[in-house]
Amino acid sequence: MTREIVLDTETTGIDPTEGHRIIEIGCIELFNHMPTGKTYHQYINPEREVEAGAIAVHGIKNEFLADKPVFAEIVGGFMDFIGDGKLVIHNAEFDIKFLNAELKPYGYPPFKLNEAIDTLQVARKKFPGSPASLDALCRRFNIDLSVRELHGALLDAQLLAEVYLELLGGRQHGLGLGDHRKNTQNENQSGVFVKSTKSRLYREPRNFEPRAEELEAHKKMIAGIKNSLWSN
Repeated sequence: MTREIVLDTETTGIDPTEGHRIIEIGCIELFNHMPTGKTYHQYINPEREVEAGAIAVHGIKNEFLADKPVFAEIVGGFMDFIGDGKLVIHNAEFDIKFLNAELKPYGYPPFKLNEAIDTLQVARKKFPGSPASLDALCRRFNIDLSVRELHGALLDAQLLAEVYLELLGGRQHGLGLGDHRKNTQNENQSGVFVKSTKSRLYREPRNFEPRAEELEAHKKMIAGIKNSLWSN
């Protein structure tokens, strides 16, 4: 079975090389691309100030984080949750850069960018030239954004899990039937059988009685068959 971890983070700023830290982690566990119901969510005291620009994005203020655990206190539980799961991240380079900066002091091996599934890159390849932000993809796939006034790691991970499923083909993943109602002819030409959902006109059953000459012909046929079932 394929185990994946859809992950999102919120941070104090945009660059860990300038001392910025992770302040929130949200994760959703998937098996065979479907949520299991298991999640990981943690706020973290970054031991530094959150920039005003970052607060404008996620709304997480310094006062709120003051009594939260520091990264050293949560790193073990976080890595246990990740386990052998493959990371699924939107704009993976950003999050992995921060995660590896946080993990470095504790001896954990760094996450490898080329081993993660970056849904931003998947979306850009699938829809070249179209907006590929998480908000834009949610709108494209009619995923409800009404609860998302600000960014939040767990909420964004939940939305991303839905987007990821849609990028894989949605509920029809692997069948290639997503647009059959729009272009049935093309689907048929490609060798895919499309079951029609068009309703058919109901007709009353009709009885067809055999004619006399047909009955006589049937009797003659039976007479010429040795040990026929009709004669027994």
